[in-house]
Amino acid sequence: LGRKVGKGFYNYADNSTDSTTNVEIDSDTEVLIAERIIAMLINEAADAVYYGIASPEDIDIAMQKGVNYPKGLLVWAEWGADKVVKIIDALKDEYGETRYRCSTLLRKQAKEGGRFYS
Repeated sequence: LGRKVGKGFYNYADNSTDSTTNVEIDSDTEVLIAERIIAMLINEAADAVYYGIASPEDIDIAMQKGVNYPKGLLVWAEWGADKVVKIIDALKDEYGETRYRCSTLLRKQAKEGGRFYS
């Protein structure tokens, strides 16, 4: 069921178009979207380290081997904790949701210039 047969959860009108299929996204927007997604993943990984759930190395291996990411999330944090914190804080300011709470460990690294790897 679905759009191709005109049945299912949605009521598809004849000759209707899906507004999301015609949206054009420029390369700058693609970069912003990717950075927001990666920053949130880095934030969650940092919290896992902060709460002693796993080491940075274990998290990175799990993401590479389990999810097939090209590199681990905490290696991606080579952007610098300050950049990741700015992205997360901007999301919190924009949306006001608690899911955009910055990891204590990342905020500490941003203040002190710390890194997960040297």
